[in-house]
Amino acid sequence: MASSSAGAAPRLPVGGPAPSPTTGPATDIHPVSRRAGAPPAALDLLDQARAGLDEADELETPNERYATAHLAALRTAAAVLAARGRPETTPQRRRRIRSAWEVLPEIAPELADWSALFASGAGRRARAEAGIQGAAGARDADDLIRDVRMFLRLVERMLVREPKLPLPRASGH
Repeated sequence: MASSSAGAAPRLPVGGPAPSPTTGPATDIHPVSRRAGAPPAALDLLDQARAGLDEADELETPNERYATAHLAALRTAAAVLAARGRPETTPQRRRRIRSAWEVLPEIAPELADWSALFASGAGRRARAEAGIQGAAGARDADDLIRDVRMFLRLVERMLVREPKLPLPRASGH
């Protein structure tokens, strides 16, 4: 039977693993890359973020909902840092305090846009936590909760094999 990929390179024989030029025959070949599970600290932070989002859904005032959702985003970022982060290498960098939103793009460049989004809301979160009237409106809180849910799901897929799916919500905020 003719192959539809007639111009393609010939296939290697299926008889066994491909030899390695430096170590000889391969003894353990897996077609799917293996990913180590996230460390317990990262998993705990993801659980805390999930619980924070559930709490944000139940809170009454937009300021409380916004601040709680933003904290859930921060915990999600902290989970990435706990899983992938490395200590600073120079004394100058160790002395300088940097926000998670500043460090996250260095550790996980694929999350740079998320980092910028949540960094832009840090001032509003501070005002909301301080109880400043109107720091966050209902729409601001709803939008942030939605964004944090997406961010959390993305990070869970990055760090763990089987992310926990959110439970169906009883009330529709």
